[in-house]
Amino acid sequence: MKITFFGAAQTTTGSMHLVEANGKKILLDCGLFQGHRKEAFEKNRHLPFDPKTIDCVVLSHAHIDHSGNLPQLVKQGFRGRVYARQSTMDLCDVLLRDSCFLQKRDLEYINKKRKRDGKHLFESLYEEEDVNQLMQLFTPVHMHERREIEKGITLEFYNAGHILGSALVQLDIRQTGMPDHRLIFTGDLGQPNQPILRHYEYPQGADILLVESTYADKLHPSADDVEAHLAECLKYVDRRNSKLIVPAFSVGRTQQIIYYLNKLLEKGGVPSGVKVFIDSPLSRKATGIYAKHREVYNDEAMEMLMAGKDPLGFPGMTFIGTPEESMALNEMPGPMVIIAASGMCEGGRVLHHLKHACSSEDNMILICGFQAENTLGRRIVERRETVKILGEEVPLKAKVEVINALSAHADRSGLSDWISGVSGSVKYGFAVHGEVEKVSAMADLLKELGVPNVAAPEMGQTFEID
Repeated sequence: MKITFFGAAQTTTGSMHLVEANGKKILLDCGLFQGHRKEAFEKNRHLPFDPKTIDCVVLSHAHIDHSGNLPQLVKQGFRGRVYARQSTMDLCDVLLRDSCFLQKRDLEYINKKRKRDGKHLFESLYEEEDVNQLMQLFTPVHMHERREIEKGITLEFYNAGHILGSALVQLDIRQTGMPDHRLIFTGDLGQPNQPILRHYEYPQGADILLVESTYADKLHPSADDVEAHLAECLKYVDRRNSKLIVPAFSVGRTQQIIYYLNKLLEKGGVPSGVKVFIDSPLSRKATGIYAKHREVYNDEAMEMLMAGKDPLGFPGMTFIGTPEESMALNEMPGPMVIIAASGMCEGGRVLHHLKHACSSEDNMILICGFQAENTLGRRIVERRETVKILGEEVPLKAKVEVINALSAHADRSGLSDWISGVSGSVKYGFAVHGEVEKVSAMADLLKELGVPNVAAPEMGQTFEID
């Protein structure tokens, strides 16, 4: 069998790994690259293989860096099945349509300037009809259901504890005249004991691991600090009658923040004058999907439900719907919290809020998730003097705070715990989904934990496994 790493290889975005066995080609994830706009467009548009030759796709979860290029795959001729959990399918139905909408809206803005400058105009990667066609190819697979997806190749999902529907992908590969293999791909592994979702599981018997490395070289602060840090941010904007802008992924991070705000409100930690707005139609839909799939909730969230409390809502929280309502927030006086996508500040409504808020030192930007290289979110974390937002340089005077404990990715301790729990018979370990220093740290960790053959694949690199 062969494994070729076409994405999330010494980078965090564009997750895409091709497994070839028994004459079949199975794609693990098909995510969007994010970063420099022109470079990302080129990578996303020009797939490194013929989509017509792919027999099926196994999707670990719905985040765009793992699912976002599936419509492009279909647009270019893929007609196989896409296997995922039902909750992942539900999220993809809204996430990918939103991605399509955001591409068009952002390109309209960008192309106006490019047209004035006499530059070549960008085109959308895919249209909504491509998403429609993709949704017809999805096939739901239940947790722990063993499903033969190709002859001699069986799929089983385990809980990854990252976002709603996130799965550890296990492939059992039986080959005539050759050794059998059990491959486990983490997708994104969740941080232990995070809000709402159950802890990740420990599937056994793998000889091949593909492990994410996002925080392989770091330890997260204790989650016990989150409420106190968030409370200080609320006090800051309350004293200044200003705005707290929180760029957040619509799936996962937004629900976590709502959960923590809910708990703070119960304890009197939210100043009475602070209004909370969730400015994302997608976040509203995603939160509804979270509410629908309560089978994934952990004990604490279930206890809240049993006590008649909604873990994903509280008095004074308002979802913003129309663009006009969103724009009106920029003219409203504080104190207020605006939670808006995208999480890495690469598109969506958060850009307009950042553009209005960045230039005042009374405002605050709260970053609570990983920011990939070459994204606006990374430049904000680095506290650049100016940042380019919607084509304009804006002074970054707003106070910038970072809460790493909200990460939905396991840190080095969590990754070590998980690998130790599954690695009894592992012969091959591949460090993926991390920048160079991260995959290097993961490769070292795999070696420390006794995996004999370890690599941090480069983009396009192929490995033959006997």
